[in-house]
Amino acid sequence: MRMSIARRVGLRETIERVMRYGSPEAMHGSMLGRRSALILALLMACHAPATPAPSPPPPTPAHAPPAHTPPAEPPRRVPVVLVSIDGLRPDYVHRADEHGLGIPTLRAMVAQGAAATAVRGVLPTVTYPTHTTMVTGVSPTRHGVLANTTFDPFGDNHGGWYWYAEDVKVPTLWQLADEAGIPSASFYWPVNVGAKATWVLSQVWRADTDDDRKLTRATSTPGLVDELEANVGEVPRGRAWAVEQDEQRARAAGWFLEKHNPGLLTLHMLALDSAQHYDGLATPHVFRTLERLDGILGELREAARRSGGGRATMCVVSDHGFSRVDKIVNLMPELVRAGLVDARKREWSATLWAAGGTGAVVLRDPSDQAVLEKVRALLDRLAADKSLGIDRILRRDEIEALGGFGDASFVVAMRPGFYLANAWDGPAVRPAGPGFRGGHGYLPDDPEMAAMFVCEGEGVPVGSSLGAIDMRDVAPTLAGRLGITIPGAEGRDLFARPEAR
Repeated sequence: MRMSIARRVGLRETIERVMRYGSPEAMHGSMLGRRSALILALLMACHAPATPAPSPPPPTPAHAPPAHTPPAEPPRRVPVVLVSIDGLRPDYVHRADEHGLGIPTLRAMVAQGAAATAVRGVLPTVTYPTHTTMVTGVSPTRHGVLANTTFDPFGDNHGGWYWYAEDVKVPTLWQLADEAGIPSASFYWPVNVGAKATWVLSQVWRADTDDDRKLTRATSTPGLVDELEANVGEVPRGRAWAVEQDEQRARAAGWFLEKHNPGLLTLHMLALDSAQHYDGLATPHVFRTLERLDGILGELREAARRSGGGRATMCVVSDHGFSRVDKIVNLMPELVRAGLVDARKREWSATLWAAGGTGAVVLRDPSDQAVLEKVRALLDRLAADKSLGIDRILRRDEIEALGGFGDASFVVAMRPGFYLANAWDGPAVRPAGPGFRGGHGYLPDDPEMAAMFVCEGEGVPVGSSLGAIDMRDVAPTLAGRLGITIPGAEGRDLFARPEAR
């Protein structure tokens, strides 16, 4: 009878055990003992129960699930990044060689993307109304942000600006992106406190001390400032506008792009605007500032591409140009002498809301014809005095056509070199002193107020000149790159197919 495999295996193991350790006789070297032990081992193996053979593995079902693997990372979004370089004049980019400017990032974007020769701004050509137009596609009268500072005849708001997003009357790009399931980030963008965005790094200040950093933390998305500071370093406080602060915010935005991969990120940089207000136009200090901003812009551009797996859409825009300022003009004492405003009694029937190169004259009751005629006569007299630098007085129909200053009854438009201020007393005209040599806020048809726009990336034609465009085109153009639309936008998508326009 054949011995089973299991029994043979058992026999071999028994023999090996006996031969290795043996019987008591084997341990003393006896040959007889070894033979006896071998015979005993054979008998034990023959009568031992068979060890069952190992069972074969169960057959694999035809549709068995694959072995467990870690879940794949979701595909990277191709980010749309909008960077505002406040006060960037288009000639600084398009005539960089003439200015001796080393700005390789901006020049590469022009060569590899599409650029406007000029961007016509809004009324007034100042930061907050313009930046709100950039993300809504409509004029200031429609979106509700009418100047940098709020209308405040007697200074009760202590110089407060339009910081709060609840003042914006129409949807923003961030809000529309979020509603479409596209995460959005608003980094230090004007009028973004409480904005409907996935992440907000707020732009707000009050005391101009380090306590304003607490205000930034409190009004930004919970945890965002702490996360940025843990990974990038200190987030600058609200009104910190030197080039070093712009560089730090841009580094934070670059890190954030790679970490969180938002579909939309907007970033505001202010150092160039500050340099031109202080120095005037095209000075060495101004150009050094722009060259440093170009360097950090290059780092941000690369971060955006890494965020999108090698792909990104990046646009650079400015809110206005700049003009030299020689004289500061104060018209408020004229309104006081005319009995239109009285600060001591806190009474007014008409007052001035200055915005640099323009100023709105607001009536408490716009339907009061007597006051209207009194103000008209006063403004005509002031405009006739060439020393005051008034270029022209806009009436209501002209104001409505330009879409700015809300319900203002008149707008005072200044000539180049003259800049409006608000003060209760002092001379009507004084020289612009050291530290204030440049300004903006002039009418949008002033060539000096032209802004910059360049865009590159997904869906953007390479090496294309857009000619002159309108500031209201910026938001619809970015919306097109996001695959969304802006209801009621007054501008157009610059890169839309002709049949889609």
